[in-house]
Amino acid sequence: MRGTSAVLGAAGFAGFLALCEAVPRLGVVSEDYFPPVSRIADALVGEFGDEAFWTALGDTLTGWALGLTIAVTAGILAGVVISVVPYLRAATASTIEFMRPIPSVALIPLAVLLYGTELRSVLLLVVYASFWQVLIQVLYGVQDVDPLAEETARSYGLGTWARIRHVLWPTALPYVMTGVRLAAAVALILAITAELVIGAPGLGSRIAVAQTSQAVPEMYALLVVTGLLGLLINVGARTVERRALAWHQSVRREVTV
Repeated sequence: MRGTSAVLGAAGFAGFLALCEAVPRLGVVSEDYFPPVSRIADALVGEFGDEAFWTALGDTLTGWALGLTIAVTAGILAGVVISVVPYLRAATASTIEFMRPIPSVALIPLAVLLYGTELRSVLLLVVYASFWQVLIQVLYGVQDVDPLAEETARSYGLGTWARIRHVLWPTALPYVMTGVRLAAAVALILAITAELVIGAPGLGSRIAVAQTSQAVPEMYALLVVTGLLGLLINVGARTVERRALAWHQSVRREVTV
């Protein structure tokens, strides 16, 4: 079944590329605005040979990795503390529900005022957007802990940290991994958005320059790179998730199927 799905996926992608090549060639849309795939591929090869492209890619990945690391660490720690400290969950619920829906892009003016076009502006937006993905999943995961298992651990004299390690964490880990996977995708989106809007160094600013200079094939080539980055990040996150949850029934069932 997996082999069939792979073949169908490859065939569908090949058909999509053929369509993107044919549409501008047939004059359905102007090549000035949507160049054929072959021209985009040539521009992509040219980008790979440009040292400035790799510098921009490194800047984007740096902002993404640093922001994601900070957000995941802070989200897990805050989620566990809020969950285990009595009454803290109720005390913070209204604040979390107020701040979580605020769009990260709405903080762009604040980021520019504080840090200009520096990396810290990108980190501010990435951390803010990714933090909530992890925190909410951790809170849900802790809430899913079996009360009977919790009481059993207490009756055996396990302390707070022992209960977190042996009861809370195994239950919350599937939720945590889901939060990390979502945060990884959100972090990439916000990193490129910040670069595109603020002008911070990275692929986003390079896309903006290509757009304003009418280098349309190069712009599409850079968009392809961002799409490939998103794909690789998603595949990597799912791989880490499967390995971390190899003991979990959902992963075992997925592997069996």
